[in-house]
Amino acid sequence: MADCRPSKRPKISRGEDDYMPGNIVEIELHNFMTFDTLMCKPGPRLNLVVGPNGSGKSSLVCAIALGLGGEPQLLGRASSIAAFVKRGEESGYIKISLRGYTKEELLNIMRKIDTRNKSEWLFNGKVVPKKDVVEVIQRFNIQVNNLTQFLPQDRVCEFAKLTPVQLLEETEKAVGDPQLPVQHRALVDKSGELKKLERNIQRNGEYLNQLRLLNSEQERDVERVRQREELLEKAESMKKKLPWLKYDAKRAEFMEAKEQEKDAKKKLDEAAKSLDDAREPIEKEQAVKAAEDAKCKKISSLLDGNAKKRMQLVEKENSLGAQVRSKYNEMEELKRQEASRQQRILRAKEELISAEVELANLPPYETPKNELEKLGAQIMELEEIAREKRHQKAEKERLLSHNNGILRQSIDRLRDMENTNNKLLHALRKSGAEKIMDAYRWVQEHRNEFNKEVYGPALLEVKVSNRVHADYLEGHIAYYIWKSFITQDAQDRDTVVKNLGSLDVPVINHVGDGNREEEPFHVSEEACFDMA
Repeated sequence: MADCRPSKRPKISRGEDDYMPGNIVEIELHNFMTFDTLMCKPGPRLNLVVGPNGSGKSSLVCAIALGLGGEPQLLGRASSIAAFVKRGEESGYIKISLRGYTKEELLNIMRKIDTRNKSEWLFNGKVVPKKDVVEVIQRFNIQVNNLTQFLPQDRVCEFAKLTPVQLLEETEKAVGDPQLPVQHRALVDKSGELKKLERNIQRNGEYLNQLRLLNSEQERDVERVRQREELLEKAESMKKKLPWLKYDAKRAEFMEAKEQEKDAKKKLDEAAKSLDDAREPIEKEQAVKAAEDAKCKKISSLLDGNAKKRMQLVEKENSLGAQVRSKYNEMEELKRQEASRQQRILRAKEELISAEVELANLPPYETPKNELEKLGAQIMELEEIAREKRHQKAEKERLLSHNNGILRQSIDRLRDMENTNNKLLHALRKSGAEKIMDAYRWVQEHRNEFNKEVYGPALLEVKVSNRVHADYLEGHIAYYIWKSFITQDAQDRDTVVKNLGSLDVPVINHVGDGNREEEPFHVSEEACFDMA
């Protein structure tokens, strides 16, 4: 049996110049970000780039990534290659020399860029498509997209979010053996297939148990069907015997009925003879009964006629008595009404006499002129006050309308500012600060708890109307500054750090000169000249 184990990765030795194949021997930049021209020759082993902020360290790292086939999105700084051309220039280039498999073999890769967002690739001085350059880079296992091999500072958060499985896969890609990730992936696939087979075996076993249970149930059903067929055969035999049994029963009933018929015929003959003997006296009695019934009918008709006449007389007597009683009642009512009318006439006469006496004793009437004048003056005064109140009401309504207009304008401006802030916050979240909106919302809700004003994120506070100036600031200020919150008090800083520490946002405490007045932000002419 042949040995199926893969051969070990061949050991790559260093050359006489201490360089390994694929090492960067020389870097040349022209009109790239902050550099006019730069020539750099890295050493064969560890290289350190040291310098203050803004001196171009990150620019050199960006040039290496872009020159070795990386895209602008890889760096997390800009989305287009045109943003890496030095401000004020139309084009630039990146030239990187790699050591080949021998000391004399140098591989020159050049990437020309311009402000129209176009790139041109040259390999050893010849224009080639990008895929040829990518093949050369892959030959030396250079992976700028692999965070375990190349980690820009703006993608540190993204690196920290990698799972252990992703870190293992990226590390396998970076160690140099191209078969290692392929074998790892094949091993994962085989493991998945094995688990799938185990699940299939388990499902098949469960299905087999179900079939066994179904088979046992069907065996019981088959036994019941067999018993049913036996019973059906027995029932069919019984059906064939049933007519004979019915015939025997009916024959016995017929014979019994025949005997009963003979007995009934004898009794009928005896009854007919008795009826003939008793019919003559019955007919005589029926004739007597008919004569008596006719007499009874005549007497009943006379009684009914007399009863009707009596009822008519009684009803007539009752109606006449009711009429007499109603006439007596009407006479009594007329007497009472006459007496009441006489009493009202007497009371009216007495009231007329007393009113005449009171009218004779009344003093002569005088018009109250003073009171009328006083009331008129009060009415004039109240009308003047009412006019003044109406004038004040109109002034208040105009002032209210003016304030409502100012309020609507303020609300519109606040809404515009909130929309702008939301756009900037979404931009920060898309660029890597996923919890920046939660941090901003917490600061806004607890703003009244701070000792001094808390600003942030910085991107919301910087308002630069000139696009050129804004691009300059964006290219020269570190990314973490834009998502930072700025406090002016140490206690406020501790509070913000305590509550926002889990949201991955920087906090900067600025302690300025309390006696110096704040000046508005402006861009000087010297700054504009430097930007150009």
